[in-house]
Amino acid sequence: MLSLSTTQRDELLAIYRKDSDPELRFRAHIILLLADGHPWDNIESMLFCSSRTVDRWLKRFQAEGLEGLTGRKRGRPFRLGFGWVAILVNWVTTTTPSDFGFLRSRWSCVLLALLLREREGVRVSRETVRRWLHRGHLVYRRPRPTLKPDEDERQVKLAELRKLLEEMPEDETAVWQDEVEVHTNPKIGRMWMFKGRQAKVETPGTNKKRHISGSIHWRTGQVFVTEAAPKQGRDGALFIKHLDDLRRRLRRYRKIHVICDNAGSHTSLEVIQYLWKHEGRIEVHLLPAYSPDLNPIERVWWHLHENITRNHRCKDLEELLDRVFTWLGQANPFQIEGSAYPKARAA
Repeated sequence: MLSLSTTQRDELLAIYRKDSDPELRFRAHIILLLADGHPWDNIESMLFCSSRTVDRWLKRFQAEGLEGLTGRKRGRPFRLGFGWVAILVNWVTTTTPSDFGFLRSRWSCVLLALLLREREGVRVSRETVRRWLHRGHLVYRRPRPTLKPDEDERQVKLAELRKLLEEMPEDETAVWQDEVEVHTNPKIGRMWMFKGRQAKVETPGTNKKRHISGSIHWRTGQVFVTEAAPKQGRDGALFIKHLDDLRRRLRRYRKIHVICDNAGSHTSLEVIQYLWKHEGRIEVHLLPAYSPDLNPIERVWWHLHENITRNHRCKDLEELLDRVFTWLGQANPFQIEGSAYPKARAA
């Protein structure tokens, strides 16, 4: 049986479906049928050809690959050297048009063709530039916006948190806190389905959601959650309610250190007044900005979405919340994932 790599199969399928040469489509069809395990007799009867034809193109493909089917290298000959491809790739990936005096924020094929003519004396069209960029394994796609944290600030705060945990007395403890939203309109994720038949996940239509504030205990991995009131957002009142729950659940500890992000709900005036009132019992420490990777409770929420909320088929919010809290209860305690912090000593 003929074996094809994923790349070979994709290229053969592209030829069979789109190539303008019927002879080339015919040869690709033969190879694809052989790779799928069809007997030679069936291929001969389906394509109205002889065994000699099947044998010829099989041997050509095994000896020369795709070029053996075409009889020539596919596409227009590359008349200029690969050095120009490297130059274009370097310009696009390491510079901006403003570095060359252009009043533009991003590269275009026309602009690159103009720059090649002005700086290198090479006259090519924008379509040639496009083909060269593809040869350099570049594609024209929408980028993903990201927030770049201040690395110096990140390292300073991380060192402070590590020192806090390493030197923490036995009568004090720490938790990592964050909120999560549970929606009746499910998050969509991958699932098994029949090939060519996209599965459907029915949604309620009108979305309803509920916020949950949660913390994971540094020493035990126990997760404590506080459900927000209906229509209550991620606000200071929910955070304070969760802090009250922590004080009750962790009564054995003299002081609780709560490590959380810089959200406004964690630094509002009402939260500051609450912390002033309970000074010595509870203290909040802020993570570096844009650092969800330093908050282990984020991994708990990721597992929650993977196991419960993604592609769920709950009819209403009450059914969904019941599953969420049941899963949280069964999965407790959680493993604290990641190695950014020292492991806790036995309490």
